[in-house]
Amino acid sequence: MFKASHVCGLLLFFFLLALHGPVLAGHKDRPPKKGILLVAFGTTVPEARGALDHIGEKARLRFPGIEIRWAYSSRIVREKLAAQGQDFDSPAMALARMMDDGFSHVAVQSLHTIPGEEFHGLQRTVQAFSGLPKGMDSVVLGLPLLAEPADVEACASAIMASLPAERKAGEAVVLLGHGTHHPANIYYSGLQYSLNRHDPLVLVGTVEGTPSLDDVRRVLKDRKVSRVYLAPFMAVAGDHALNDMAGDEEDSWKSVLGADGLTCIPVLRGTAQVPAFVDIWLDHLQAALERLP
Repeated sequence: MFKASHVCGLLLFFFLLALHGPVLAGHKDRPPKKGILLVAFGTTVPEARGALDHIGEKARLRFPGIEIRWAYSSRIVREKLAAQGQDFDSPAMALARMMDDGFSHVAVQSLHTIPGEEFHGLQRTVQAFSGLPKGMDSVVLGLPLLAEPADVEACASAIMASLPAERKAGEAVVLLGHGTHHPANIYYSGLQYSLNRHDPLVLVGTVEGTPSLDDVRRVLKDRKVSRVYLAPFMAVAGDHALNDMAGDEEDSWKSVLGADGLTCIPVLRGTAQVPAFVDIWLDHLQAALERLP
């Protein structure tokens, strides 16, 4: 005779079989459908959206035949845009839509600069969609701009190749990064270390981390710089570039450095507009696509 525990075990087995059988059959019979989801922090500045359009177009050219969709990881940006009548999906909503639309294999590409809080939140979302019953067969995540030692060197080379052509000897270039209290902030210092070997007058500063504006000011003073180009080290030349970097308020980087006696020339161009940076992101996307089964 079957013991009660055996009966319970059999009931559980048949329940799981009934639950997962249709899922397995559905996956087997479903034709594969591959997709790409590009995830940026987002921007509320209409002119800055062109940088993201640029990287989207480059992705379409490099990966023809694969449908590309978009999501913004910043809730604040999405809410501001929604108030203006512009709807952008969160990464979770975008993946849910792709799952509902029959995508079986999706490569999610982070367009963030460092693997900080935004990237790790995206990573948790991707993990949550991996292996869902009746979900997609495979969801993988591509790395942000700076993720591996080779990326730091590649970014340093990209920066050097995209410096203002009109820059003269003795003039500095200051790159404004976002910065974070997350441990990933160390990538900015690592990038500065690499840049020092190329050109000690190409500096990295951050709005919310280190190196700070005061760190940058000390270097400029010590090296007796009188003219500096200010450029965002962010995917888009959005709110931080327009206000924190190039704004007319007294606490903007342009105003503070101007009060130090420096002539400041803002360069409003995001990294997503520069082919050398775009290539790094798309190389990460290529690696993600190759991980799809």
